[in-house]
Amino acid sequence: MNPQDNIVLTEAVFYTLLALYSPLHGYGIMQETGKMSGGRLRLSAGTLYGAISSMLEKGWIRALPGEEESRRKEYVITDLGKCIARTELTRLRELVENGTKIIE
Repeated sequence: MNPQDNIVLTEAVFYTLLALYSPLHGYGIMQETGKMSGGRLRLSAGTLYGAISSMLEKGWIRALPGEEESRRKEYVITDLGKCIARTELTRLRELVENGTKIIE
């Protein structure tokens, strides 16, 4: 059994990982996650930067080297983060399939 199999992501973390398949800074992540969710998900700065801090610690994303003077950091998903996102996608598909069987 893979230890990643038991990880359940919040919607904010899952969308953030998806957004970071292309390098983005914090405001860009907020815009992209909002766009992907049709405006339903609106990340606050506190939620986003808490998630970024946690994902950096876990090695799911990494900060890109930037200009020394700039406070604006760009982030990108790592191979481990991609594995975590794929695992979550599989879990979500199972939820939909099981729900569809029962509800429909």
